[in-house]
Amino acid sequence: MDKTNRPVYLQLYRLLRADLLAGAFAYGSRLPSKRLLAEETGVSTVTVEHAYDLLCEEGYAEARERSGYFASFRADDGFAVSAAPQRPMQPTRAEPATGGFPLTLLSRTMRRVLSDYGERILERPPNAGCMELREALRQYLARNRGISAEPDQIYIGSGAEYLCGLLVDLLGRDKTYAIESPSYEKIELVYRTAGVAFERLPLSADGIDSAALAATHADVLHTTPYRSFPTGVTASASKRYEYIRWSDGGGRFLIESDYDSEFSVSAKPAETLFALADRDNVIYLNTFSKTISPSLRVGYMVLPRRLVDVFSARLGGYSCTVPTFEQFVLTELLNSGDFERHINRVRRQKRRELAL
Repeated sequence: MDKTNRPVYLQLYRLLRADLLAGAFAYGSRLPSKRLLAEETGVSTVTVEHAYDLLCEEGYAEARERSGYFASFRADDGFAVSAAPQRPMQPTRAEPATGGFPLTLLSRTMRRVLSDYGERILERPPNAGCMELREALRQYLARNRGISAEPDQIYIGSGAEYLCGLLVDLLGRDKTYAIESPSYEKIELVYRTAGVAFERLPLSADGIDSAALAATHADVLHTTPYRSFPTGVTASASKRYEYIRWSDGGGRFLIESDYDSEFSVSAKPAETLFALADRDNVIYLNTFSKTISPSLRVGYMVLPRRLVDVFSARLGGYSCTVPTFEQFVLTELLNSGDFERHINRVRRQKRRELAL
């Protein structure tokens, strides 16, 4: 193990994941036992178990009772039509829940912003959003989602629907867009209202059906890899790489809606497509509607480097739709650590509920 500040189990997880991605373990083959791996790496069996648990949660490995751990990732998964079509997932009646952000904390932060920022809250924000918030988001995403980006790649807007509308103008109304089926109804509404061609791709148990993805004529795939609403489907590790392979050809783009990922009960939230892809063609979307409140209409997107200048030329003149005051409040919540402490409290509570 190296001497970084990362927990040892995460270092071991990364090493094992790299071996699985490189094909060092064939699909279905047994992985080293906890005891053997602990002896080879000089760590405890508990540490090894934590690393294996993360691999299982993300779909790289599978735990079998009294048999050990087995590789469940293979790079060539996907784009294969099975003999019997997979049964599509059916929507549930559940509605997105809020994170129960403490009102006292929010009101205290608002008062601090009024006091410390003064008349700056009355100033018109830059078109892409306040630099203070974009820098705070840059640091937050690097810490928590493995996303490496610069502030000029981050754009603030009043919710995911508004930002998706901008993306249609950015990527082109002549493009064909693909969405999950079923998906959050407002996603489809955006594309229908924009008058663009779009396809609905059915979901299976681990993400978008491979045969449907292989057959689509879409240029842009809009997906929610973590806990798609309303089905609750989370894309497996193999499926995430399948999305990325699909996007490698023909100038395609992925729009990744990372809704609800902050409240994952996993010790490490699932990897983002933005962080996994190496073709600079993933657009990352997220909002504060779940983590703070649906009434706080603030979303943000991270553009691939190649689209920054294009966005500035085509849409850079659009005024930012989020008030300066709200942007400074979010900046303070992120910089103070209050936002992340709230996220961690909710995740701990969810773990306790699952353990009951």
